[in-house]
Amino acid sequence: MTLDDIVLEAEETMEKAVEFLKQEFRGVRSGRASTGLVETLRVEVESYGTTMSLRELANLAVAEGNVIVIKPFDPGTLKDIQRAIEKSELGINPQNDGKMIRLPVPPLSTERRNQLVSRVKQLGEQQKVAVRNARRDANKLLEAQKKAKVLTEDDVKAGEEQIQKATDEYCRKIDLLVEEKAKEIMAV
Repeated sequence: MTLDDIVLEAEETMEKAVEFLKQEFRGVRSGRASTGLVETLRVEVESYGTTMSLRELANLAVAEGNVIVIKPFDPGTLKDIQRAIEKSELGINPQNDGKMIRLPVPPLSTERRNQLVSRVKQLGEQQKVAVRNARRDANKLLEAQKKAKVLTEDDVKAGEEQIQKATDEYCRKIDLLVEEKAKEIMAV
C-alpha cells in the first residue's frame, strides 16, 4: 500500500464516523417534531416475520408543527408500529385512530433537555474514539509498510503528520456538530 492509499483510507473511515454521527443526531429529539426521530425505528412485523425500519412500512410527515403523522402502507402493520414506538425511548405516546398513528411531540423539560445534551456529547465522544482508532490503524499500517521496506522513514513520518492533521480536523468537525445539536436542544 502506498502512503497516499493509507492516508486516504484513514480519512474515509474518519468521514464515515462523522456521517454516522449526523445520522444519529437526526434521531435525537430537539424541541420540534421531525420525522428523523422515528424513520429509522426498527419495527418487528409479525405478519411479515421480519424486522423493518419504519420508513419502509409507512409514510411519515409532520403536521401542525408538533405532530408526527405515520400512515402505514399496510393497515395490518399499525399495531406492530404502535408497539415499536411504545418500546422505544422516545417518551412519546402514540395515538392510534385505526388508520394512522399520531405522535404529539410535547415541549421538552429542562431536565430532559440536559439529558439529551449529555447523550449528544456521549455520541460525539464515541465517534471521536472511532476517528482515533482510524488514526491508530493507519499508523500501524505505516509501520508495517516501513518494516516491509515499502516506505522510507521520511515517508512514514510525513504520513503520520498527515494522519494527525486529518484526526484533528475530524475531531473538530465532531465538536462542532455536538455544539450545534446541543444549542438546538437547549433552544426553547
